[in-house]
Amino acid sequence: MKLYLPILLLLLAATGAIAQNTAGPIEDNSFLIEEAYNQDPHVIQYISTFYRQRDGNWGYNFTNEYPVKGRRNQFSYSININRVDGSTAVGDTLLNYRYQLVGMKEEDRLAISPRFSVILPTGSWRKGTGTGALGYQFDFPLSYKLTKKIVTHWNAGTTITPHSRDTVGDRAKTTAYNLGQSTIYLVSNRFNLMLENYWVHNQNVTGPKVTTPSETFLISPGVRWAYNYKSGLQIVPGVAVPLGVGPSHGERGILLYLSFEK
Repeated sequence: MKLYLPILLLLLAATGAIAQNTAGPIEDNSFLIEEAYNQDPHVIQYISTFYRQRDGNWGYNFTNEYPVKGRRNQFSYSININRVDGSTAVGDTLLNYRYQLVGMKEEDRLAISPRFSVILPTGSWRKGTGTGALGYQFDFPLSYKLTKKIVTHWNAGTTITPHSRDTVGDRAKTTAYNLGQSTIYLVSNRFNLMLENYWVHNQNVTGPKVTTPSETFLISPGVRWAYNYKSGLQIVPGVAVPLGVGPSHGERGILLYLSFEK
């Protein structure tokens, strides 16, 4: 199975952390599932995610998030580097806009923040790290706090590439659908247990105007923890072990996460 990081995306355990201030609980730091919390005013986040499959394919994603005149609007971009079947190349680039529709206050239990992304064809279609065409992605993240200790996150979205290419240059329209859910258990404000579930139905170009469907289904247990500093800097490392089930049975990998937020 070849996991394409912009689609999964759009993607060391410690028993405690040495905190130097009284920051609130970790938020907006899931790995495969998108949490519905925009950045607070004047807070910028830098996120790195590395995922390696046991077949040797891997992907690295860097995302930078900026609030735009408050929490209501947020801009971000995502850059990818992928290794597929022995070839390493830059992947496609995402330009993202999110709108905080519900959940402007910290005490709100429900948060909703729809996202629209333009996918720039910066990857190599010849090496299989890009689609070779402009694409569009829509995602609907919803977060709900069940209790003070348990938070759930839900995603539904689609990715459309009108003129996607395969590795020999044939073109066809491709549409992918994704669903995801995660449950976060707050052992403490600075240490969380995570269980993420991610499903995507994709179309692969196999000839001129011809596509073949494929599916990926991952269950990913993981942990994340935080280092908080008086300067306002928060560092959040994390690690997860995505496991393939159903159409992805037998697949497994390792996911490493690192976020800097200030």
